[in-house]
Amino acid sequence: METKEKIEFPGLPLAVYQEIAAHLRQVEGVEVGLIPQSSPQFDYNQSQIASLEISWMPNSNAESRQRVKEILAYYQNRYGV
Repeated sequence: METKEKIEFPGLPLAVYQEIAAHLRQVEGVEVGLIPQSSPQFDYNQSQIASLEISWMPNSNAESRQRVKEILAYYQNRYGV
């Protein structure tokens, strides 16, 4: 059974969200989607993306989950989010 998890990085630009998604897609057993911002008001300080949606496939394992944690920690440290 697949499980889903949402990850938010407030204010992160679209290109960085795309980079994170591409990085995460390289992990076995993980699928990633970008959830668009749903706010009706445009704000330059708000990202075009609301969150990442990580789907854990049945073939994901503890190593995959650890790798995803490491990737997310890297971007949190790099961008201070």
